[in-house]
Amino acid sequence: MFASALVVVAVADGVLPLFDASPRLQGPLSPAVRWDALHFLAIADGGYQYENQWAFLPGVPFLINLLRFQSNRCIWPIVLLVLAADSARTLHRLTRILFPASPAIARLAVLISLFPSSPATLYFAPCPEPFFTYLSYRGMLYAARHQWLPATLSFALASSFRSNGILLAGYLVWGLVVHPFLDRRQLSLFKISYATALSACVAAPFIYHNYSAYRLFCNIPDKPEWCHRFPPSIYTHVQAKYWNVGFLRYWTPSQIPNFIIAAPPLVLLTVFSVRHVNTSFFPAPRARLNPIKETRKEENPFATPSLIPYLVHSLAMCTTFIFFSHIQIVLRLAAALPTLYWAAAWLFISKSPWAKVWIWWSVLWGLISLGLWTAFLPPA
Repeated sequence: MFASALVVVAVADGVLPLFDASPRLQGPLSPAVRWDALHFLAIADGGYQYENQWAFLPGVPFLINLLRFQSNRCIWPIVLLVLAADSARTLHRLTRILFPASPAIARLAVLISLFPSSPATLYFAPCPEPFFTYLSYRGMLYAARHQWLPATLSFALASSFRSNGILLAGYLVWGLVVHPFLDRRQLSLFKISYATALSACVAAPFIYHNYSAYRLFCNIPDKPEWCHRFPPSIYTHVQAKYWNVGFLRYWTPSQIPNFIIAAPPLVLLTVFSVRHVNTSFFPAPRARLNPIKETRKEENPFATPSLIPYLVHSLAMCTTFIFFSHIQIVLRLAAALPTLYWAAAWLFISKSPWAKVWIWWSVLWGLISLGLWTAFLPPA
């Protein structure tokens, strides 16, 4: 996929005209520098100079300066290729832990992950998605091994790239508090305090980002309106003001194409998560109601309680995408949800006719999205 993506980007860059000339304003940039990447480069070059730039967390600008992206364009794709390879390996290890009796699921998930729904942001662009995906997988792997400190570090680093990383603290809370509680094990005050402290560490980069803006904007006589809110978050302010993010704000007739484009991963994630939360979280009531169907459930390797935190996380993200944000963002963030690849593997193992449809859609949309990205066309 990586090699074919390179070819598509090179051809599209030579054939398709730019829909918007903004990339040319910063000089001769590579075709990977489009959309949010322009903001990250500007922040890396001059810091947070404008209010709208505070919608972007500092992880990517820091790495752009560290790796000297502007003067050495070759090192960035190498770093992303290494990240993609280790992300696949981490996904394989995580899947083997969750499905020890079904090694085929791990192989299937890794193969399917080679066809992401946003290859431009995952393989080429100076964007947060490859780092966020890798760190999310790493943290999930550590959490599955009950290595809470490395998991917390991975999730905290992920939160320095995307605000969604805060939700990753749920894996710590699940492992330290919720799962023992459901197993009817005695909970100690230490475990609850420990989970709270680790979760605060995960949220720390996002909190510090907002605190830095508060010190800059809110210590002057003529304070912006958002300084008087609780909590005083510049991130939520700029998301609402400049990107029109908010409950049902994206539900307009003009956005119907974006809802259609985003439908495949959203539908697959939602159907898989709802179905397996039901079969994994409520096995006893279901067995009493329908014992024959419950015995058949054992044939489904995905009906395991160990999947519950991943399913709940996926449902929370899907709810956010559908009701609160730009719905097409799921195309960029879906790679950070291993549930998507397990869901696609589920289609194959259950011999669903939708399995081939998913693969065809992944390949075709992946290639089309590369052309759209290169030409600076939506969806971003």
